[in-house]
Amino acid sequence: MRYDVDVLVVGGGIVGLATAYALSAARPGLRLTVLEKEPGLAAHQTGRNSGVIHSGVYYRPGSLKARYAVAGAAEMVEFCRTHGIPHEVTGKLIVATGPAELDRLRALAERGRANGIPVTELDRRGIAAYEPQVTGVAGLHIGTTGICDFPAVAAAYARLAREAGAEIRTGAELRAVARRADGVTVQTSAGELRCQVLVNCAGLHSDRIARLAGDDPGVRIVPFRGEYYELVKERRELVRGLVYPVPDPAFPFLGVHLTRGVHGDVHVGPNAVPALAREGYDWRTVRPRELAGTAAFPGTWRIARRHWRYEVGELHRSLSKRAFTAAVQRLLPAVTSADLVRAAAGVRAQAVARDGSLLDDFAFAGFDPDDPRSTRRLVHVLNAPSPAATASLPIGREVARRALAALAAGGR
Repeated sequence: MRYDVDVLVVGGGIVGLATAYALSAARPGLRLTVLEKEPGLAAHQTGRNSGVIHSGVYYRPGSLKARYAVAGAAEMVEFCRTHGIPHEVTGKLIVATGPAELDRLRALAERGRANGIPVTELDRRGIAAYEPQVTGVAGLHIGTTGICDFPAVAAAYARLAREAGAEIRTGAELRAVARRADGVTVQTSAGELRCQVLVNCAGLHSDRIARLAGDDPGVRIVPFRGEYYELVKERRELVRGLVYPVPDPAFPFLGVHLTRGVHGDVHVGPNAVPALAREGYDWRTVRPRELAGTAAFPGTWRIARRHWRYEVGELHRSLSKRAFTAAVQRLLPAVTSADLVRAAAGVRAQAVARDGSLLDDFAFAGFDPDDPRSTRRLVHVLNAPSPAATASLPIGREVARRALAALAAGGR
């Protein structure tokens, strides 16, 4: 096969662009193209999150999430500093609002320390010193958490990759994949492309792209929408920094929290409700084919049975502003419904296994240089929800390592 490019990266979010940046830095002269179906870059998860540089305190010690978040947070701060991207190392509070949460708070402190993260335990007075309007019986201060402008980070990755010779095509949707022993041919809305290695960083569509390429990912992306409010400008002084509740370890979401952004806005949320489309940013957006695919997957019903009580509460807070406000008032009693206005929602690309378990770590598939039996010419990023933006530099290097190894192994 005559190749148009050596490596083709599908997806122009922060992970795909970090991969392009890592590839172009590791292999100067590599013929590299990034395909993005939207008119612009970072249109989905990257551009619709709370902008937090996560410390890694929540993640199982030794997991990819823990290792990549801890390393990635430090790297992200340095990257933002080097490239003039708005950022701040704010630290954050994790607050227990009642005695029932104290054991979980202590376990979280132990996990953070096991991950090498500085953790300070606080009493009521210590909480008030950081956040006078926040109430709780005990808390943790995590000093390495920060905030930044992730779309600006993604744009910087794209610029650096382009400067190294990469091509980034927007408005080019992948529609078909034909894999052969000597290469991969893809059909896009902008024409045909032939490559030696295809890298799937398609986020909300990563499982679908894997199936298009002939691989069974073994999981399905089940989209969960996170809905946000923000404080009206006159009430932003209620929150100085970042304030989180103690998470429920049985569910992989962090709960409604308070986040001051780099531009002064204060986001409140998100909740976590089932989305009726992979890019379903409101209840009006329904895509029957995508919804039918999600409903037909056995894991969807198993997770629904396992977590239905939690989801009933999330749905109530989605449909009732009063209920959402009440959830916020557990942390911030002074807030009222009138202080909150709707902000843009996001959708989390959460991979779910057939048994209904939610993948709790980053997951890759396709070519693995440590497994000679693995699929040639394809690399898939199957699960990269939060903290993937924080961890994008180490994730990008890992995906680039696999892609370059696949390139080297292609002729054998």
